[in-house]
Amino acid sequence: MISKKDIQVFGGKHHILLHESEYIFLLPHPDLRKYISNYTITFPPKEISDRYTIMPHGSATLVISNNTKNLYVELFGPITKPTIVGNKSTEMLVIIEFQPAGLYALTGINQSELTDETFSFESVNLALSRLLSEAVEKAENISELVTSLDMILLENMYTTFHPQFSTVFQSMINCAGNTTIRKLSDDIHYSERQLNNIFKQHVGVSAKPFSRLIRINTAIRLLNNCRNSITLVSDLTGFHDLPHFIHDFKSVCGVTPQEYRNNISDFYSEIAKFDGIL
Repeated sequence: MISKKDIQVFGGKHHILLHESEYIFLLPHPDLRKYISNYTITFPPKEISDRYTIMPHGSATLVISNNTKNLYVELFGPITKPTIVGNKSTEMLVIIEFQPAGLYALTGINQSELTDETFSFESVNLALSRLLSEAVEKAENISELVTSLDMILLENMYTTFHPQFSTVFQSMINCAGNTTIRKLSDDIHYSERQLNNIFKQHVGVSAKPFSRLIRINTAIRLLNNCRNSITLVSDLTGFHDLPHFIHDFKSVCGVTPQEYRNNISDFYSEIAKFDGIL
């Protein structure tokens, strides 16, 4: 099993997004990037802090944790509210952050059954849970671990997306969530009800709240650049005025934009979501 030293000395072939002494973010295999946002490997301090908060992004997360030499694989269903991973006894975390609908491609499960719920992954897919645990347990270095994760996930991504989902999803991304559901449904000649059912199946929520999550995550990305004022972020994300932006941001993230910027580390917010092309 890898150790903290492996993070500090890592210089492998895999594409690095962020690299510090306690954690590393890596991109998955190119063929997985429409399903998986990134892998995170970290050895957290004794106190799990806000930097282990996953901000709402409508995506699922798999967390493989080593607690006093025992490995656990937890599934966090599509996240629409701030969620903390790990606990005080966690020695190591291997985190697989999905793109929206990525978990659907892996499991074929209607995602509305999983939204904002946490499960032992064994109860969802016992064989896959064991393969992931074995990959973490047997890896002698980070490159070996990431290669194993890539192989396991590539072999198990089999569920195809509804063709109209891919079209509407990309439209939402292109306009950063600033569109109406009526327009999206008209574009594909579906009713709003049909469109919402497709989104519930693939990402766990209907189209309008998912579009809102895209908009808020666009704001999070802009807030991570300290040169952007909060007023500018509000304008760039299409809010009518600053009070509306603050209200909507807090209703999704649990904190105001200023509180987010002041108190929450960039540990998870550095990695942009919604970059996969379905």
